[in-house]
Amino acid sequence: MKNIFLVGMPSSGKSTLGKRLARHLAYRFVDTDKLIVREENGRSINAIFQSDGEPYFREVESRVLHTIQPNSRLVVATGGGMPCFFENMAFIKANGFSIFLDVSPEHLLDRMLRHAQDDRPLFNRQDPTLLKNLRQKYNDRRIYYTQADLIVPGEIAVEELSKQIEGYL
Repeated sequence: MKNIFLVGMPSSGKSTLGKRLARHLAYRFVDTDKLIVREENGRSINAIFQSDGEPYFREVESRVLHTIQPNSRLVVATGGGMPCFFENMAFIKANGFSIFLDVSPEHLLDRMLRHAQDDRPLFNRQDPTLLKNLRQKYNDRRIYYTQADLIVPGEIAVEELSKQIEGYL
């Protein structure tokens, strides 16, 4: 069975929905951010950004993505920027079924402000221009996200999503 790749902005629900969807489909759930932390010997995403910068992080991110074997019955939560670099979206589409969780920047802001951790290296919760920055990133990344095989609202129920993807797997 095809892997399912969830793409979208940070806080769009890729990990939360991904875990539920994996359980519902009897797939395994994988979060690429966790794979990156493991690849980097436990260094957090923020630490990687701080010490080595975004270009290095994007290389590691792409390398980790390419370790995912096709047809492994995985639901994969990708990092928010992953589809936007190194032809990663082409790899995702060639190696599984992709779903864009489309959430407005205003809802993303609300979700980020409710998170216990401030673990988004490109988005600081204390930044007064956070909504402006989210809108800009959303608009910049949308060209990649909308290449997904299916576009759904981020608040979609697992049962509804399962019905929509049934024939694609």
